[in-house]
Amino acid sequence: MQTLASLTLPPGPDAVAQALDWLETVGGQAQWPMRTTFKLSLCLDEALSNIVMYGFQDTAAAAGPGNIRLVVHQDAQHILLDIFDNGMPFDPTQKMPRDLDNSLEEAEIGGHGLRLMRHYLLDIAYQRSGEENHLRMTAGPEAEAGAA
Repeated sequence: MQTLASLTLPPGPDAVAQALDWLETVGGQAQWPMRTTFKLSLCLDEALSNIVMYGFQDTAAAAGPGNIRLVVHQDAQHILLDIFDNGMPFDPTQKMPRDLDNSLEEAEIGGHGLRLMRHYLLDIAYQRSGEENHLRMTAGPEAEAGAA
Protein backbone atom coordinates (compact mmCIF):
# COMPACT_ATOMS: atom_id res chain seq x y z
CA MET A 1 0.00 0.00 0.00
CA GLN A 2 1.50 3.30 -1.11
CA THR A 3 0.90 6.57 0.75
CA LEU A 4 -0.06 9.16 -1.88
CA ALA A 5 -0.43 12.28 0.26
CA SER A 6 -1.20 13.71 3.67
CA LEU A 7 -2.59 16.98 4.96
CA THR A 8 -2.77 18.47 8.46
CA LEU A 9 -5.15 21.31 9.23
CA PRO A 10 -6.93 22.95 12.17
CA PRO A 11 -10.67 22.31 12.59
CA GLY A 12 -11.68 25.82 11.53
CA PRO A 13 -14.29 27.18 9.13
CA ASP A 14 -12.07 26.61 6.08
CA ALA A 15 -11.05 23.03 6.92
CA VAL A 16 -13.62 21.27 4.75
CA ALA A 17 -13.01 23.41 1.66
CA GLN A 18 -9.22 23.03 2.02
CA ALA A 19 -9.53 19.26 2.44
CA LEU A 20 -11.80 18.90 -0.60
CA ASP A 21 -9.44 20.95 -2.78
CA TRP A 22 -6.54 18.81 -1.56
CA LEU A 23 -8.38 15.55 -2.27
CA GLU A 24 -9.30 16.71 -5.79
CA THR A 25 -5.64 17.47 -6.44
CA VAL A 26 -4.57 14.06 -5.11
CA GLY A 27 -7.20 12.35 -7.28
CA GLY A 28 -6.01 14.24 -10.35
CA GLN A 29 -2.38 13.36 -9.72
CA ALA A 30 -3.28 9.70 -9.14
CA GLN A 31 -5.52 9.73 -12.24
CA TRP A 32 -8.59 8.45 -10.41
CA PRO A 33 -11.79 8.19 -12.44
CA MET A 34 -14.11 11.17 -11.89
CA ARG A 35 -16.59 8.93 -10.07
CA THR A 36 -13.95 7.85 -7.56
CA THR A 37 -12.97 11.44 -6.81
CA PHE A 38 -16.65 12.39 -6.56
CA LYS A 39 -17.61 9.68 -4.09
CA LEU A 40 -14.53 10.16 -1.91
CA SER A 41 -15.09 13.92 -1.90
CA LEU A 42 -18.73 13.48 -0.92
CA CYS A 43 -17.79 11.12 1.91
CA LEU A 44 -14.92 13.33 3.10
CA ASP A 45 -17.23 16.34 3.08
CA GLU A 46 -19.77 14.50 5.22
CA ALA A 47 -17.28 13.08 7.74
CA LEU A 48 -15.15 16.19 8.05
CA SER A 49 -18.13 18.54 8.34
CA ASN A 50 -19.35 16.53 11.33
CA ILE A 51 -15.88 16.45 12.89
CA VAL A 52 -15.47 20.22 12.52
CA MET A 53 -19.02 21.04 13.72
CA TYR A 54 -19.29 18.61 16.64
CA GLY A 55 -15.92 17.09 17.49
CA PHE A 56 -14.38 20.22 18.92
CA GLN A 57 -17.39 21.83 20.64
CA ASP A 58 -16.15 20.96 24.12
CA THR A 59 -12.70 22.53 24.15
CA ALA A 60 -12.20 21.50 27.79
CA ALA A 61 -12.51 17.82 26.78
CA ALA A 62 -10.24 18.16 23.74
CA ALA A 63 -6.72 16.77 23.80
CA GLY A 64 -4.79 19.97 23.17
CA PRO A 65 -5.29 22.32 20.22
CA GLY A 66 -7.61 20.96 17.55
CA ASN A 67 -5.84 18.96 14.90
CA ILE A 68 -7.07 17.03 11.85
CA ARG A 69 -4.82 14.88 9.69
CA LEU A 70 -5.81 13.27 6.38
CA VAL A 71 -3.82 10.50 4.70
CA VAL A 72 -4.54 8.80 1.36
CA HIS A 73 -3.14 5.34 0.59
CA GLN A 74 -3.61 3.34 -2.60
CA ASP A 75 -2.83 -0.06 -4.03
CA ALA A 76 -4.17 -1.83 -7.13
CA GLN A 77 -7.50 -2.69 -5.48
CA HIS A 78 -8.25 -0.01 -2.88
CA ILE A 79 -8.01 3.64 -1.99
CA LEU A 80 -7.91 4.33 1.74
CA LEU A 81 -8.74 7.76 3.10
CA ASP A 82 -7.79 8.06 6.77
CA ILE A 83 -9.07 10.89 8.95
CA PHE A 84 -7.36 11.39 12.30
CA ASP A 85 -8.55 14.00 14.79
CA ASN A 86 -8.07 14.77 18.46
CA GLY A 87 -11.66 15.88 19.04
CA MET A 88 -14.26 14.23 21.23
CA PRO A 89 -14.65 10.45 20.79
CA PHE A 90 -17.31 9.54 18.23
CA ASP A 91 -17.81 6.31 16.33
CA PRO A 92 -20.06 6.96 13.32
CA THR A 93 -20.05 3.27 12.41
CA GLN A 94 -22.18 2.53 15.50
CA LYS A 95 -24.91 4.95 14.44
CA MET A 96 -27.91 3.90 12.40
CA PRO A 97 -28.99 6.26 9.64
CA ARG A 98 -32.35 7.79 10.35
CA ASP A 99 -35.31 6.42 8.43
CA LEU A 100 -36.03 7.75 4.98
CA ASP A 101 -38.85 10.27 4.85
CA ASN A 102 -42.17 9.17 3.33
CA SER A 103 -42.68 12.36 1.35
CA LEU A 104 -41.08 15.69 0.50
CA GLU A 105 -43.53 17.40 2.85
CA GLU A 106 -42.25 15.29 5.77
CA ALA A 107 -38.58 15.49 4.76
CA GLU A 108 -36.09 16.95 7.20
CA ILE A 109 -32.61 18.19 6.39
CA GLY A 110 -29.72 16.12 7.67
CA GLY A 111 -29.24 12.69 9.14
CA HIS A 112 -28.49 10.82 5.91
CA GLY A 113 -24.72 11.23 5.62
CA LEU A 114 -23.89 7.80 6.99
CA ARG A 115 -26.32 6.17 4.54
CA LEU A 116 -24.61 8.03 1.71
CA MET A 117 -21.15 6.95 2.93
CA ARG A 118 -22.21 3.31 3.22
CA HIS A 119 -23.58 3.49 -0.32
CA TYR A 120 -20.41 4.86 -1.92
CA LEU A 121 -17.71 3.10 0.11
CA LEU A 122 -16.58 -0.50 0.35
CA ASP A 123 -15.93 -0.11 4.07
CA ILE A 124 -15.95 2.41 6.90
CA ALA A 125 -13.97 1.63 10.06
CA TYR A 126 -13.43 3.55 13.28
CA GLN A 127 -11.08 3.20 16.19
CA ARG A 128 -10.09 5.35 19.12
CA SER A 129 -6.43 5.23 20.06
CA GLY A 130 -5.42 7.30 23.07
CA GLU A 131 -6.77 10.79 22.46
CA GLU A 132 -7.27 10.33 18.73
CA ASN A 133 -10.20 9.30 16.54
CA HIS A 134 -9.33 7.38 13.38
CA LEU A 135 -11.93 7.01 10.64
CA ARG A 136 -10.89 4.93 7.63
CA MET A 137 -12.93 5.09 4.43
CA THR A 138 -12.19 2.45 1.80
CA ALA A 139 -13.12 2.80 -1.87
CA GLY A 140 -12.20 0.57 -4.76
CA PRO A 141 -12.93 -0.65 -8.26
CA GLU A 142 -15.85 -2.77 -7.05
CA ALA A 143 -17.66 0.43 -6.06
CA GLU A 144 -17.28 1.95 -9.57
CA ALA A 145 -20.23 0.11 -11.11
CA GLY A 146 -23.58 1.85 -11.46
CA ALA A 147 -24.56 5.47 -11.73
CA ALA A 148 -23.53 8.16 -9.26
